[in-house]
Amino acid sequence: MKDHHGQENYSHHWKDGFIEYLLVVKGLSENTIASYNFDLQNFFNFLWEKSSNLEEVSDQTLFLYLLFLRQKGLTSRSLARHLVTLRMFFDYACETFKFPNNPARSLDGPKITKFLPDVLTISEINSLIEQTDPVTKLGFRDRTILELMYATGLRVSEVCTLKPLDFDPMVGILKIQGKGDKERFLPIHQAGQDILNQYIQSCRNRFHPRKDFLFLNRSGTSLSRQAIWKMIKRYAVKAKLAKKISPHTIRHSFATHLLAGGADLRTVQTLLGHADISATEIYTHIQSKHIIEVHKKFHPRA
Repeated sequence: MKDHHGQENYSHHWKDGFIEYLLVVKGLSENTIASYNFDLQNFFNFLWEKSSNLEEVSDQTLFLYLLFLRQKGLTSRSLARHLVTLRMFFDYACETFKFPNNPARSLDGPKITKFLPDVLTISEINSLIEQTDPVTKLGFRDRTILELMYATGLRVSEVCTLKPLDFDPMVGILKIQGKGDKERFLPIHQAGQDILNQYIQSCRNRFHPRKDFLFLNRSGTSLSRQAIWKMIKRYAVKAKLAKKISPHTIRHSFATHLLAGGADLRTVQTLLGHADISATEIYTHIQSKHIIEVHKKFHPRA
């Protein structure tokens, strides 16, 4: 059965009881109840599509659901409203149906929204890079930076401190001095190697280097993080990208695209230079989606 928004309505007697509770016991207005009902219906449809049981919902399930909503474009305020609805619903389920605990109580609204950055699609990444003019020395430098950031997932601070000798063109490996002075070695795909090698061989000297940094400003000294941020914003405007974009957006896109392509979480953790796997786990919704798709595609009874 579909509602007036055109979406399927998958219900449950717990939800029916909760709506009646809001009406009879709480005495809420018709509009407020309709809002709660709409939020819950979205959640039940999500569970149905994932073949999940309400009785087995955990805080991880709710976290993935909020990630799903964020990907659909919901604002932080809307996400917070959905979380309030879920907290009230599971409070009711705990009291009325002896649900063991309220999984929504362990989720913090502001923290959830903090860890849900915008991610660029592959076509948006390509469009961003294509805005550079490789004929000019600044355009070629900028294209090299964008290609390298997307190829490796570097932090902007790591881009700023790179030295020419950090790149080994013989094996296509980049040495990174990350947070806490921890070294890691990142592979670069062939296209990334080619443009970086060309930049080092033919373009970098045109900036008349005064410092031993890989990427230089007009004065021949190191680029600042602010300069790279402004550069990315400028090309994002030229590409007419509506999303909120920063250097970190490219890093998030790098990780998201790797996981969507089948990379495992531990490998992405190593590439990003995360000391703790929990910092990488914000991307588990991508890996989970990939696993579900693989299962549906290859399991003989799927």
